[in-house]
Amino acid sequence: MDVVKKIADAVLYEGYILWPYRKSARKNQQRWTFGGVYPRAYSEARGEDDPWLMQTQCLVEGDEGSTIEVKVRFLHVTERKVGKSAGGGESEHREFVDELRVGGELYIPWDEATEREIAVGRFALSDLEMPMRVAIDIPGGSTEEPLSEPGGEVAGVVVRSWRTLCGTVEVEAEPLREGVFKVTVAITNTTPWGGEDRGSTLRQTFASTHTAMEAEGGEFVSMTDPAEEFREFAEGCGNLRTWPVLVGEEGDRRMMLSSPIILSDYPQIAPESPGDMFDGGEIDQLLILNILTLTDEEKEEMRASDPKAREILERCESLSPEELMNLHGAIREFKMARD
Repeated sequence: MDVVKKIADAVLYEGYILWPYRKSARKNQQRWTFGGVYPRAYSEARGEDDPWLMQTQCLVEGDEGSTIEVKVRFLHVTERKVGKSAGGGESEHREFVDELRVGGELYIPWDEATEREIAVGRFALSDLEMPMRVAIDIPGGSTEEPLSEPGGEVAGVVVRSWRTLCGTVEVEAEPLREGVFKVTVAITNTTPWGGEDRGSTLRQTFASTHTAMEAEGGEFVSMTDPAEEFREFAEGCGNLRTWPVLVGEEGDRRMMLSSPIILSDYPQIAPESPGDMFDGGEIDQLLILNILTLTDEEKEEMRASDPKAREILERCESLSPEELMNLHGAIREFKMARD
């Protein structure tokens, strides 16, 4: 599964925050646009735009002793509020504000995200003719981070809170013929919904949802380019809001990532990339050069908007001239197949 994680993390955070990486930017006013699995009541009230179900179907070559491990990952939207202390730093003496400067640092409210992983389990294909169900049950909660002046006086607090999430993951394997199984992973969101608007409902949504699978004693079949003997079976698979692709070393068919973003088999992260920029529609070099030309005020807002935006800024400012030049381009050799 470690081989999958680098690609899966890029999928998890694609679109998390976009250039110019500031809360005030118009393109960051609507986030969490990929892989959303919404509360069922909300989804049914709105139609099919915001689905409550994500389903993966793929093929596995194996026998009754073959097993698959299934993990589901998503982001849990977390509300961040900034409180100004009116004495003592206690909650009853706190006023939530649009911005607060403490010790020279700017703090502003916004939404962040917490990574969630549901280890569904490892199952023998022969045990999955009857679906196996695993509950998603994440209780709500909150944390508080006091903000102190250099002299030690508590001037404010950052409060991060998250809401309860409920749902199920259902795994099933149907034998299609000897040695071939159709595996189904269905993810549903059953979180109670009280009629809130979309912005609030995102805090009850599985965002950037994807499924990672690993086979032992068997191999996955490419759903992008299946061998002729599997083509009809592949065409009979129904994938809803997700795209299963092989991942890992080229030719290795033990691992599959079902992504809400369309990928090719064996996707790769460019080795020259200094780190995730969360904006796959742009070129890393251009993003970095644009970040380096921000004004001091824009950089301050970028740092305050999100901890991951701060990491991007610090990473870009620490790049050496050689590392910047490596982003200019690369020449790679590819072997062409011959008939």
